[in-house]
Amino acid sequence: MTKNSKYLEGLRGKSAVELQEELVAAKKELFNLRFQNATNQLDNTSRIKDVRKNIARIQTVIVEQSHAKEA
Repeated sequence: MTKNSKYLEGLRGKSAVELQEELVAAKKELFNLRFQNATNQLDNTSRIKDVRKNIARIQTVIVEQSHAKEA
């Protein structure tokens, strides 16, 4: 099992409220990383890409859960 699939399984086990909290936290982290990058304080720029992908994963799970409730 890869790191990403473990992360996804962890997300799928969370409630909608927990996913929203995780999404807000990830967006705050992305903002802080962009700010650090703009002020040349960021050493690991690949972290921005990772956080963006995590945000997309969280949003995907939120949509999956909303579709499951409708069906």
